[in-house]
Amino acid sequence: MSSSKLYHLYHIVTPSPWPLVTSIGAYGLTTGGVLYFHFFSDGSLVFLLGLQTIILAAFTWWRDVVRESTFEGCHTTFVQNGLRLGVVLFIVSEVMFFSGFFWAFFHSSLAPTIELGSVWPPIGIEAFYAWDVPFLNTLVLLLSGATITWSHFALVKNLQNNTLISLYLTILLAIFFTFLQACEYTEATFSISDSIYGTCFYMSTGFHGFHVLIGTIFIIYTTIRISLFQLTSNHHLGFLAAFWYWYFVDVVWLFLFVSIYWWGNTDIKVLSSDNLFLVI
Repeated sequence: MSSSKLYHLYHIVTPSPWPLVTSIGAYGLTTGGVLYFHFFSDGSLVFLLGLQTIILAAFTWWRDVVRESTFEGCHTTFVQNGLRLGVVLFIVSEVMFFSGFFWAFFHSSLAPTIELGSVWPPIGIEAFYAWDVPFLNTLVLLLSGATITWSHFALVKNLQNNTLISLYLTILLAIFFTFLQACEYTEATFSISDSIYGTCFYMSTGFHGFHVLIGTIFIIYTTIRISLFQLTSNHHLGFLAAFWYWYFVDVVWLFLFVSIYWWGNTDIKVLSSDNLFLVI
């Protein structure tokens, strides 16, 4: 084989221990969670050790990726196209993840069973009023989408100060959203174990809140890199990943607000007049 055939456009990474360490941490996290749920004495310890291992591996793994991109110049245009495709596929997998929650919600709400009183929301559930805190959270997320769009435009135009200011506003709005959701949870009159409604509500909104937290950390890290001039107008794939991820978070919340908060709580729905005696 001639030496000319050894040259290619791909980035072949050096051997790294972090995939193995991440796998061990994920195994400990899952196993510890199951043990904790079943009241084993050391379940919480195994869970925390797995979580700490994942956090450590993520920090060091992403540190290596930043080094490869910023200081070693390994992320060429061809490599960036592959990474963009990876981010898109990741977001598609997240769409499928939330689709399962929406499927469960509509499956239960469109045909409430007799155990639920054949109505939705189920009898005994005091649902949140959609045009109160949920609507405020919707406005907050939509405004954060506008500010992060402003930051992208400013970054492309090499407006460093505008980019940072808009990112600071996005971070503040994200933290405010998380604060409002935490306040909403504390005021809830039902829990995750209160019928299928409580399960669907907390699983969907809770996982969305978790994604908001991850997106906030993502944007904070991107802001630090921009302030250090590691991302430029023509080389900012890390920012694009955070930008697309935050748009995904915004869109999912719009579906959550319309379906779970508004449509699912508008009126008590009786499937047929034959089941009316179940409500009386």
